[in-house]
Amino acid sequence: AANALRWCVGEMERRYKLMSALGVRNLKGYNQKIKDAKEAGHPILDPLFKDTDGMADEPQELDKLPSIVVVIDEFADMMMIVGKKVEELIARIAQKARAAGIHLVLATQRPSVDVITGLIKANIPTRMAFQVSSKIDSRTILDQQGAENLLGMGDMLYLPPGTSVPVRVHGAFVDDHEVHAVVSDWKARGKPNYVEEILCGEATEDILLPGEAPEGGDEESDPLYDEAVGFVIETGKVSVSSVQRKLRVGYNRAARLVEQMEMSGVVSAPGHNGARDVLVKGGAN
Repeated sequence: AANALRWCVGEMERRYKLMSALGVRNLKGYNQKIKDAKEAGHPILDPLFKDTDGMADEPQELDKLPSIVVVIDEFADMMMIVGKKVEELIARIAQKARAAGIHLVLATQRPSVDVITGLIKANIPTRMAFQVSSKIDSRTILDQQGAENLLGMGDMLYLPPGTSVPVRVHGAFVDDHEVHAVVSDWKARGKPNYVEEILCGEATEDILLPGEAPEGGDEESDPLYDEAVGFVIETGKVSVSSVQRKLRVGYNRAARLVEQMEMSGVVSAPGHNGARDVLVKGGAN
C-alpha cells in the first residue's frame, strides 16, 4: 500500500512538471492542449526528456493522460500497520493531486481520531457519514453531531466542499447482479493495463518523506533486474531509454535499474558525455 501511494505521489509530481512546461493549470487544460496540437499536425514532444545516458534517443510524443481514482477501503487497517508514513503520503495526495487528475476515496468502519487524523481531515474536502454509534464518531467525520441519529440502510449525511452544513441524502443499494453487470460491461470495453511499478516500484528521493530512507535498497531487489542485465550484456550497450523501451517501464524505474547495474559493476559510471560502458561481456556470470 505504501508503494502504491508513493507511486501516486511520484505520478502527481510528474504531471505537475508536464503541466508547468505546457503552461496549463490542470489535467483538463493539459489534455485539451495535447488534443489541439495533434489535430494541428504538430504533436508536443516530452519536455521532461533528458539525454543523460549518452544515447541519441528522441523524446516521445505526449499523449492525453487519464484521471486516476485511488480507493482505500478499510483505511483503519492500513493506518494500524503503516501509520505515520501513510498519513503523510495521503496528505500530499489530498493537498495537490486534484489538479493533476488524481482523486482519493477513503473508507473506514472505525472513524476514530487515531485513524482519521487532523492532518487527513484538513485535506479531505468532501465527507460522507453513514449511521454511527456515537456523537464522538459523528464529530470525527463531519466536525458536528448528527450521524448518530441516522436510520441506516443507506441513510447518510453528505458534506460538500466549501460548506459546513451537511445534506441528508440516501445512498442507493447495489445488488450483486448489478455489480456483475457493471463489471461485465467494463470487461467488454477492453483488457486491463496493469502498471507493475505501482506495487513493486522503489521510493525515489523526490517522493520520500522527511527522514525516510528508501525501501528495498538491495541492488538486485527489482524483479526486472536480471532481465535488464541480460538485455544490456546481450546488446553490449546501456541506455536508460533503451532499458525503458525493452522492459516497458517508467523512466525513473529504468534509471534506477541502470544505477543498480553500476553499483553491481555491470556497467561503468557515466563519462563526461553521459555515456556508459558495459563491463561484463556475454557468457559471464
